[in-house]
Amino acid sequence: MSELTKSNTIKKTFPVTGMSCAACATSVGSTLKSTKGVTDADVNFATHTAWATFDPDEVSLEDLKTALQGVGYDAIMEEDNVAERQEEEQMKQFLKIKKSLIGSAILSIPVFVIGMFFMSWEVGHYISLPLSAIVLFYFGGHFFTGAWKQAKNGKANMDTLVALSTGIAFALSVFNTFYPEFWLQRGLDAHVYYEAAVVIITFISLGKFLEEKAKTNTSSALKKLIGLQPKTLIVLVNGKEEEIPINAVKEGFEILVKPGDKIPVDGQVVSGDSYVNESMITGEPVPVQKIEGAKVFAGTINQKGSFTFKAEKVGGDTLLASIIERVKEAQGSKAPVQKLVDKIAGIFVPVVIGIAILTFILWQIFGGENALTQGMLSAITVLVIACPCALGLATPTAIMVGVGKGAENNMLIRDAESLEKAYQANAIILDKTGTITEGMPSVVNQKWFSGNEQLRSILYQIEAKSEHPLAEAVLNHFKSEDFSSYSINAFESISGRGVKAKLGDLSYFVGNHSLMSEQNIEANDEILKLADEWESQGQTVIYFADENQILALIGIADKIKVNAKLSIQQLRDRGMEVYMLTGDAEKTAIAVADAVGIEHVKAHLMPADKSNFVKELQSKGKVVAMVGDGINDSEALAQADVSIAMGKGSDIAIDVAKMTLIGSDLQNLPKAFHLSQLTIRGIKQNLFWAFIYNIIGIPLAAGLLYPFTGFLLNPMIAGAAMAFSSVSVVLNSLRLKSMKL
Repeated sequence: MSELTKSNTIKKTFPVTGMSCAACATSVGSTLKSTKGVTDADVNFATHTAWATFDPDEVSLEDLKTALQGVGYDAIMEEDNVAERQEEEQMKQFLKIKKSLIGSAILSIPVFVIGMFFMSWEVGHYISLPLSAIVLFYFGGHFFTGAWKQAKNGKANMDTLVALSTGIAFALSVFNTFYPEFWLQRGLDAHVYYEAAVVIITFISLGKFLEEKAKTNTSSALKKLIGLQPKTLIVLVNGKEEEIPINAVKEGFEILVKPGDKIPVDGQVVSGDSYVNESMITGEPVPVQKIEGAKVFAGTINQKGSFTFKAEKVGGDTLLASIIERVKEAQGSKAPVQKLVDKIAGIFVPVVIGIAILTFILWQIFGGENALTQGMLSAITVLVIACPCALGLATPTAIMVGVGKGAENNMLIRDAESLEKAYQANAIILDKTGTITEGMPSVVNQKWFSGNEQLRSILYQIEAKSEHPLAEAVLNHFKSEDFSSYSINAFESISGRGVKAKLGDLSYFVGNHSLMSEQNIEANDEILKLADEWESQGQTVIYFADENQILALIGIADKIKVNAKLSIQQLRDRGMEVYMLTGDAEKTAIAVADAVGIEHVKAHLMPADKSNFVKELQSKGKVVAMVGDGINDSEALAQADVSIAMGKGSDIAIDVAKMTLIGSDLQNLPKAFHLSQLTIRGIKQNLFWAFIYNIIGIPLAAGLLYPFTGFLLNPMIAGAAMAFSSVSVVLNSLRLKSMKL
């Protein structure tokens, strides 16, 4: 729950329960806004949360809760354990819908078989009746309660049409089961429509289940971010170590960090020396050296050394806490996922109900001696043929096939929104490390100025003793070679510059150019030119020397992925603007961008800077896609319209993102946008056919042709037509499987 004071008003965010569709979110929002004392409010259906700005002197949180309860919803207002309570409610809802889907599917099979193949079997009607009643009023009961909630507020949604069409079809079937002679005496068949009612409930339940399943995963990223902060820490009190819980720490406490520990809060090093992995903030793979006076941040991981630091920012003031809060805000600030079907239903449902009522009235005026029976049948046929099954299946079937197609092509897609938005994206932001590059420093160049093969073995032995992060790259590069073992009789780490080692009477140095200058080891013009050339390409240059001369130069860099340049060109060919954002140095960033053909580059960025840049592009009307792999990308991923994580990245980036590219091949990126285009095209085709079916079917059901041809559409045929429309939508969606990305 968040709070923001502005003059005499406060802003509260709280979970709302009982919402089943986007129309419910609209109802909750309008209820909050109309409550006395509330100045503004909005609802996020995707996260099932609402916020309200209100005057606490005029209205309390309990008043807001009571107002929502009055229109059939509820809110969780407790200050403690709100997230846990919301998670519990979400899981309950998910399990309830899962149970409804399984139950209705099992019971619908025998009803469907009897209705389609044994329709004249009288005993079958009595078997179908109780099974259908259980499906409709137990497993599908939430559709009827949802419709009732909407009706009480003078509104209608898909629940309304589901409840009306299935309820009336069931009621007519029950009547025809017990009183078939009513129709037989009038020369009409007494058909039952149990199978149409149960199939509608089962298909719509499937769509609800898929939607709810996506929602249960929304909080996992935040939980993992929160898990980066340790539960306890060690403070120094009068020189003695004392373990205390994280919530007891105060500014000014001296905290001891041991090898492998997570840093609990933000602060400044007062003693000790170590390297700290800050990739969650910068995204860069090389740990940063921390000496006295250096800043450290909560959630980052200490490497091999120990140090003591003074706490400067604790609790909600830490950088990690701000990342968590920004991810929450970015996820919550997105517009609710307004399902296209629910939007259409807002107009479609009342219109269909109106047509059914009008049909009955017109039959009473112009229908002759059978006006009552034929008018009733025609009105019911309108409701049955206008069933939302085809509309309800149009989006989820295409999405299901699209998601499956993505999985076959190493793309995991979490929801319909990401596929829909990817089609519209016209700007794409790529993180550098781990996205365009491999994400691990490695030796990319080496130049030896001595032919002595033993020197390679000496360099290997020295780097094996070093704790510097780049030493690992050298070791990995040479590990396949069979080296002689040398006895190093002295080893010294020279802070910020490199290392010194002694073999017998001879000293060797491995480090940067400053170390060479300090030891009066001169580099000639050839060496300096080569070093400068490598550095301009974004490489870190390591000098290896003895007491007299430089023996070798080693160039270390994060390798660019094989298909990066081709993939970026394909994105540009789609008309997308391509940007690269990184926490790395500008020189390195520009070198990588030039190598892969990216014109827009921003370097030295913190996580909040990346997120702000996404907002900046969005404010210019851009639909922004963000591709990243690190914790430092999570804010920007959450803010972007389309969020894509690299599969070898951090769990948090993967959880925040709505798409994940399995593996590290960037060729899957342009494929993801093409898949989106094909899927959206399929959805539009499905909706077109669903609407054409209704435009033709509803007038026929109402009896438009009866005055001219004597043709009156039977509800049984209407039920079959409804089933055919659903099958056509499914078959059209399945075409996507055979298409090439």
